[in-house]
Amino acid sequence: MLDTLDLNVSLDKDTYKTQIEALMRELRQLQQACWEKKLPTIVVLEGWAAAGKGSLVKKMVEYMDPRGFVVHPIWPATEQERQYPFLWRFWQKLPARGSIGFFYHSWYTHVLEGRLFGRLPETEVHSAMSQINAFERQLMDDGATVVKFWIHISKKELKSRLKKAGADELKAWRVRPEDWQQANRYPEYAAFAEEMVSRTSTGIAPWTLVEGDCERWARVKVLTKMVTSLREALDRLQSQALPPVRDPQEQLDATEPDFLGQTDLSVSLDKKDYKKQLRKEQLQLRKLQLSIHENQVPVLVLFEGWDAAGKGGAIKRLTDVLDPRSYIVSAFAAPTDEEKAHHYLWRFWRRLPTAGTIGIFDRSWYGRVLVERVEGFATETEWRRAYQEMIEFEEQLTSAGCVLVKFWLHISPEEQLKRFQEREENAFKQHKLTTEDWRNREQWSLYNVAVNQMIGRTSTPTAPWTVVAGNDKYFARVKVIQTVTEAIRSELKRR
Repeated sequence: MLDTLDLNVSLDKDTYKTQIEALMRELRQLQQACWEKKLPTIVVLEGWAAAGKGSLVKKMVEYMDPRGFVVHPIWPATEQERQYPFLWRFWQKLPARGSIGFFYHSWYTHVLEGRLFGRLPETEVHSAMSQINAFERQLMDDGATVVKFWIHISKKELKSRLKKAGADELKAWRVRPEDWQQANRYPEYAAFAEEMVSRTSTGIAPWTLVEGDCERWARVKVLTKMVTSLREALDRLQSQALPPVRDPQEQLDATEPDFLGQTDLSVSLDKKDYKKQLRKEQLQLRKLQLSIHENQVPVLVLFEGWDAAGKGGAIKRLTDVLDPRSYIVSAFAAPTDEEKAHHYLWRFWRRLPTAGTIGIFDRSWYGRVLVERVEGFATETEWRRAYQEMIEFEEQLTSAGCVLVKFWLHISPEEQLKRFQEREENAFKQHKLTTEDWRNREQWSLYNVAVNQMIGRTSTPTAPWTVVAGNDKYFARVKVIQTVTEAIRSELKRR
């Protein structure tokens, strides 16, 4: 594919000046339109070292409002960034709705330079590319425009530009030893780039291959594609039809498993056994915390469940004997304005635990297929595609070595009513009961369907759901700790 490009194409100065001026003016107008329509844009600039990406970015933003874009120069991952899945650092930098993010190098550096210099094992290359495809599809499904450029230059031109830059005292500092490695291993790097382009040029996020030996030609081609892509995105938004509205499903179909209905809510522990087992399990977990740290294993525990199901009490017993410096509990409520300006998974990527620590989420991304589904905050199209998005997200976590434990704390409607009434009568617990809790209770049948479908569609071998019988709080608290310790032991044995 790359070797079919005609690197001899060129553009004379006069034609270039005329075309580039008109393109930059139109790009400025389109930037304003994207801001008004709240369309996020992600521009990926990849290519050989010294291919002109820096000067290209400077030209692209020359007429643009600097308040509406950010340029992200991407270098090899830092020590902190390597403690997360490789896409973590890019989620942090995604533009908000209406803004433009320029990635000068990007997530593709992971499968190019990472591969060339042995930082990415060959056994992980195809998985990384699949994760990239899923990442870009999720962003575009959420309304983003992703425009990707590979600027291709010949080996002769690459060496010439590196020599020229190295001799310029103002540019020499930008020439890395890795850049010369690209030149010295040109055929190998070109083969990696060829495979990357073929595997990640998808229907919704195709690569634009740019002939780069003539910088004037490259700039005009890139800006022309940018203008075209933004126009098309705005046109799609204008013609976008409203999603169909269907009646909510209140009962499970006969073919759908009832995971909650199969749960034995009669199981219990007496107080004496509870105290004995709780202490035993807590001590086991405390010992495992040291192993987590020594082996740099990240652990993430998600709690979902009915209102008043005992999530807070279970979290309290889970953390009681742990070193507080090595765990963080994050409670998620309705998203803030800043969070709503990004993909719904963005706020959860930001709170992931680092290697060697434990993250505990009180509520999670599953709100997309629970409260957002039932309350209509997400369209049917959005919550239906979320099942796949969440599975892909979790696969990235577990493939990076994260222990992921997911709990649904289940109680009966009768037990919930009893606990609601107890909270009403207890001055110290009244703050826990809200009008929203009562309203959610009235929609029990809708949530029952949503929960069962969530479990059935997102319980995977590496990230299974554990439904915890919660009518007896003693039993539930011990069960939670047992499940977490078993999951951690399993990962430690695997390493």
